[in-house]
Amino acid sequence: MTAATWITPLSDGDRGLRVAVKDLIDMEGVPTTAGCRAVAERAEAATADAACLAGIRDAVAAGEARIVGKTNLHELADGITGINPWFGTPVNPFDAALVPGGSSSGSAAAVGAGEADVALGTDTGGSVRIPAACCGITGLKTTWGRVSLQGVWPLAISLDTVGPMARDVAGVASGMALLEPGFRPAASFDGPVGRLRLPLPVDPAVDASLDAALSAAGLDVVPIDLPGWQDAARAGLAILGREALDAHGELVGDHPAEVGADVRDNFGHAARVGHQQLRDALSLRDRWRRSLDAVFDQVGALALPVMGGPPPAVGPDAAAAMTVAWTLPVNLAGVPALALPVAPAGGSPVSLQLVGREGAEEQLCALGALIEAALA
Repeated sequence: MTAATWITPLSDGDRGLRVAVKDLIDMEGVPTTAGCRAVAERAEAATADAACLAGIRDAVAAGEARIVGKTNLHELADGITGINPWFGTPVNPFDAALVPGGSSSGSAAAVGAGEADVALGTDTGGSVRIPAACCGITGLKTTWGRVSLQGVWPLAISLDTVGPMARDVAGVASGMALLEPGFRPAASFDGPVGRLRLPLPVDPAVDASLDAALSAAGLDVVPIDLPGWQDAARAGLAILGREALDAHGELVGDHPAEVGADVRDNFGHAARVGHQQLRDALSLRDRWRRSLDAVFDQVGALALPVMGGPPPAVGPDAAAAMTVAWTLPVNLAGVPALALPVAPAGGSPVSLQLVGREGAEEQLCALGALIEAALA
């Protein structure tokens, strides 16, 4: 096993799918560190599994799965590079010079390196989709509330989700079936796909790769205008910051030397979100959800990038080169999204983000499988 990918290697079961679990999710008998020294130094073994592990435990008992370890992450799940000063930075298996993405960095690296078949991640603002994009794998951000968060270390409770990561759509569907026994992709995908182009910086090669993938699949693609995406991203940041501060502000304040500088900075920014700014963000969230509902009356899914360009190199400037502006509005709306690798541009991974209406994971898997098959 690659050292920085894993916080706690395990051997639960000896047959079936190899499952990795982000170390934000409680496992009975194992401490949950949240990738943070301040937590790890005081952590005791969890007394019960997180609710989302019930299906996996049943699969282990049936010889259909085995848990191979708890994976590293961006500290407290509060970052998108995956760089961790305490447990090391997981190596991006696509290109070791590049960040693995966060916060579910270890989960993405484990799958990309072939050390796990399925990995569980969490996604609050892009933390399944961004590392999946960086590492050239597939990841599913689930509908908010579809997978229980009981026993999952929170970042922002109104945005947090648990979802599977795998090398391909079939693997993601298998991961969903572990989280939700009986899950299976829809038999087909119905409706046009809305191609969303945002006023955000994007590498032309990324757009070209996405358009080529949609064309190869023979989909009915229509342009969609969706004003307010960037406003939704700003509102999402305000809500995420305040909820993270409520959850972990005391920890960070009491143990600043045991929390990384980037995470301390995030909490400092969150502390400056005023009550009126938060009220405005919550009001915008309601309008944003209605706007997306109206769009999904026209199309079956939206298509846009996960990232506007290639992952940056590991280093102190990495965070400044990344953004959640492509992903966080999806969390604000509470809807699902699939990150799907498409043809690399310039030697770097490129990921197509497919967004569906609430509860549309089955349809997104069907659509993703259609595109994947066309590219193969």
